[in-house]
Amino acid sequence: MTPRTTALLLIAHGSRRPEANADLCHVADSLRARGRYPRVQVSYLELAEPDIEGGGGLCVEAGATEVILLPYFLSPGKHVAEDLTAARDRLAARFPAVRFVLAEPLGRHPLILDVLEQRAGETQTGDRPA
Repeated sequence: MTPRTTALLLIAHGSRRPEANADLCHVADSLRARGRYPRVQVSYLELAEPDIEGGGGLCVEAGATEVILLPYFLSPGKHVAEDLTAARDRLAARFPAVRFVLAEPLGRHPLILDVLEQRAGETQTGDRPA
C-alpha cells in the first residue's frame, strides 16, 4: 500500500487588491514552515489566480494523492456550501485517483474567539499594528 501524500489547498475568496491576496500567501508560507503539510497551495474562488481547479491541479502535479480543500472563510455560506463543494466534485472527477476532501470553514472553531478577543484588546492597549 502506497502512503498518502497530502496537500493543503488553501482557498480564499480572492481580491483585485494584491495586498489582500498576499495575506493568503503569508498564511500558506506559515503553514508550510510548521512542517506538517509541506505542500500548501493557495487558490482563489475568483478575482485572482490560481483558481481552485488550477490550484488543485498543481497539487496533483506535485504528487499529492490526497488534497484537503481548506476554506479561508468564516462561515459555511453559499461559497463554501455550493461553490467549493462543486469545485471539489469537479477536481475529483478530473483526478479520480486522488482523494479530495473539503474541510470546514473557520467560523465556529473555538480558537476564533481567542483571536477576536486579542484583536479587540489590541485596540485598547495600543498594541494594534500600524
